[in-house]
Amino acid sequence: MMKIADFCKTAAGGTPLKNNKLFYTEGNIPWLLSGEVGQKNITETKNFITQAGLDGSSAKIFPVNSILIAMYGATAGEVGILRCNASTNQAVCAIYPNEKVIPEYLYYFFLNHKELLVAQAVGNAQPNISQQKIKNTEIELPLISEQKRIVAILDQAFAEIEQAFAKTEQNLENVRELFESYLQQVFTAGINEGKVSRLEDLCTFSSGSTPSKKNDLYWGGNIPWMSGRDMKSTQLFNSFLHISQLAIDESTTRIAPKGTILILVRGMGLAHGAQVSELMVPSAFNQDIKGITPNSNIVSRYLVFALRHRINFGDNILSSAAHGTLKINMDELKNVVIPVPLKAQQEHLVSQFDILIEKINCLESIYQRKLANLNELKKSILQKAFAGELSKSIA
Repeated sequence: MMKIADFCKTAAGGTPLKNNKLFYTEGNIPWLLSGEVGQKNITETKNFITQAGLDGSSAKIFPVNSILIAMYGATAGEVGILRCNASTNQAVCAIYPNEKVIPEYLYYFFLNHKELLVAQAVGNAQPNISQQKIKNTEIELPLISEQKRIVAILDQAFAEIEQAFAKTEQNLENVRELFESYLQQVFTAGINEGKVSRLEDLCTFSSGSTPSKKNDLYWGGNIPWMSGRDMKSTQLFNSFLHISQLAIDESTTRIAPKGTILILVRGMGLAHGAQVSELMVPSAFNQDIKGITPNSNIVSRYLVFALRHRINFGDNILSSAAHGTLKINMDELKNVVIPVPLKAQQEHLVSQFDILIEKINCLESIYQRKLANLNELKKSILQKAFAGELSKSIA
């Protein structure tokens, strides 16, 4: 066994001062961020610095075939092979392979070693892998011919797994689109009875708010407090965060009753389409969400699906905010026309929607398990490769 430092040089990148425009304006030197590490072959960067930025900081040019490892934050442990000359920020460590090792072998080694490396990281909220940890990592170096043999088998196995992964992800996307297609069919041609009404004539609106994060007594109670990350389903039974009764008593936050419809009106969650849910328990919610209380002529769960369809297929309801995230235009939303058949038909449609959702959830679960199994298969093959158990038959 050898340490990385015994046969390879390592170095970390650097970040030119952000407030110095001369370091960035019209720069043509590729400058990689740690969040861009994580693909086998890194051929381009999103950001660039100038020669002045390179000279005026600890940033340096890393050569082609350097192995890059993200050291900090959410992407810590991610690894890739640099296929172009580029610099990086200080959160990336570069390893320069020499004649004793081929880059692809080192890449697969650190891909297999990722979990152990992250487990050894220091830091509280985010892992921090030191360059010294990387230097001290022990590795067994077989002959170059054996390295090439192992890499060839891994390349073939991973290519086949990636094909299966892509096909499964496409099947998963197709399943999700199936429900939206069904809603489109129902709400464009399937409702022939009853009248239509503007949304603001069918309900009342309420706003959410956030109790002060500085007051610990407001948080950790037993009252669900909904935010955008909770709205992953058409029915909400619980939330990630909870607040106390004191937060209700001393702030503008209010509890919405069961049956209230929540609609996300601002945030990145809208990139995936309308996020509309029915509260199944009394809950509070934040300012990125609007509450909708339907009148007696409309079934709450029916309105959830009708709104979801109208937002996803409306022309002017979703728009971009100044900072680039999506938002819902409330004036446009209030004027959305909703078909309102008899309540009996609304309830019948809801039962049909729920039957389809149950079938879709079952298929999604199958595809999600398959994706998880494919990831586990990759891990298993890597472990065999670096335990000396890899044969040509494994692929």
